[in-house]
Parts: sequence; C-alpha cells; structure tokens
Amino acid sequence: MGVETITSRSNPLMSHIRKLVSSGAHRRKSGEFVCDGRKLLGEAQQWHVPVSAVVFCDGEKPPEVPGARLVQVSREMMDYIAPSDTPQGVLAVCIRQETPLPEVLTGSRYILLDSVQDPGNVGTILRTADAFDCDGMFLVGACADLYNPKTVRATMGALFRRPVWRCAPAQAKALLSAAGIPLWGAALRCDTVDARQVDYTRAAVAIGSEGRGLSEEVLALCDQTIRLPMSERCESLNAAVAAAVLLWEMYR
Repeated sequence: MGVETITSRSNPLMSHIRKLVSSGAHRRKSGEFVCDGRKLLGEAQQWHVPVSAVVFCDGEKPPEVPGARLVQVSREMMDYIAPSDTPQGVLAVCIRQETPLPEVLTGSRYILLDSVQDPGNVGTILRTADAFDCDGMFLVGACADLYNPKTVRATMGALFRRPVWRCAPAQAKALLSAAGIPLWGAALRCDTVDARQVDYTRAAVAIGSEGRGLSEEVLALCDQTIRLPMSERCESLNAAVAAAVLLWEMYR
C-alpha cells in the first residue's frame, strides 16, 4: 500500500483520530483506539493486533505495517492529532480486541480495580501486573477507559499481553469463588491483617479508587482485608503504588 499525504485538518481521518483521542464513546462505537509511538506500534504488531492506519511525520521513516493505510503529515498536523504534548512522530489506529469474560479462571493470581479513575494509574497497574506475571485484571465500577490514550501509553504494551475484563463486581467474585481463589481487599476493617502474613499462592487483590478506596459493594465481597504497613504519618498510598507492592508480594 502506497503512502499518501494529508494536509487538511478537516480530512475525515484526521477528524476521526482526534475523536478517538478525546472520546470514549467514539472509541467504543468505532471499535478503534490510538497508539502513540513506534514502541506501542511494534507491540501491537508483535501481538497480532490489527492496525488500520499509521500516520507519521515528515522526515520519519515510514513504518512497515502490511495492510495498513500509511499517511504522511507535517509536524504541525501531528501536534494537532496526537494525544500527548510531545508526539513521537508515529501514531497508529488499532482495532480494539475485547476479551470476553471466561467461563472458568485457569490462573492463580488476579487483581481487581474498583473505580480507579486515573488512566495513568490503570495503565501502570496493568504494566506492573504483566511484569509480575499476574494472570488477569478485572475492572469494576467507574474505572478509566482501558483504551484511553493515557492508559494505553502507561501500559507500555501490557495491554496486548494480559487479559483484562470489565464486569460487575458480583461476576468477578463468582468466577473467583468457583476457582477457589479468595478475594483480599486493600482496606481497613475489623478483620484486617498485615499484607505480609497472607498466603498469595492462589489469591486476588482488590484495589480501590484514589480518593475513596474500595466501594461498599466490593468490600462486602472480600473474604478478608489487608493493609500495607507504613509510617504513622501516612494514611494511604497512590493506587498504582499500593497495587505494585501487593503484586510483588503475590509474585514472590
């Protein structure tokens, strides 16, 4: 497929990319999302994610993406359509690959995010879960869009390697219970234990939102709650940091 040049901001592809960057509704309706940079494009290709279009700046080497529409634009145009303040010169439009909720969980370690709304935190947690060999991640409540460009960028490719399921809390709990996997909530309750005392051989950990922690609905589904020991001067940790500590505990 040859390379075409686009110079107009009103071009349908440029308008489409702008909407993919800014609108979750448009991402869901179109079934597409944006990857910013060669690193993410390479990850998408490695894990066989279909790419419908690739846009690159003047002076950049055209990426080799069989079957994709290749478009060259000016630096100014890339600044206009890219999701970041410092575009990397290559932007790809990828097809969303939704992971259906499994009938049975075959792994042993999972993480559940409850209304974690910051896309950077959601992406960072998925990247960490991938690094520590977590078998999958549940998104419940008002979690950030997995295909938000900030989320995608923060995953550093883990989006393509680890299963993520968006579902109701009760659905996640039912799957975990059927597999004999207890759900540990990162929260304070009368049954709270030190996170270092838990057996994570088969376990799922629930992390709550940045401001409110776990919802009452998810807390009621937890088999027990755990806490991370920390300085008395500190009340809590950032959601991504707390998740990283617990994922490491599960991994080791």
